[in-house]
Amino acid sequence: MFEISHGADGQIRLEGRFDASQTDRARGVFGALSASCTVDFSGLDYISSAGLGILLGAQKRLSEEGHRLKLVNMNRHIRDIFHIAGFDLVFEIE
Repeated sequence: MFEISHGADGQIRLEGRFDASQTDRARGVFGALSASCTVDFSGLDYISSAGLGILLGAQKRLSEEGHRLKLVNMNRHIRDIFHIAGFDLVFEIE
């Protein structure tokens, strides 16, 4: 199961498993962003390479416009995935 929602503060909240079966829905949300945004990973249990690709595409597009994604509240496992992939150099991670 995967949930993606917008918080009252403008954050995007991810919950569950972000895998290839969820890319269309996630692409719609991240593709609509036009300004910097914080993405809350506190409810995310798993992210696949497809999920990483969606985030990377959004980051690239936003950075070309002077904006960025800030990723917060990652569990240790997901933080390790971002580190191994070198994405900790691409994203601001708190």
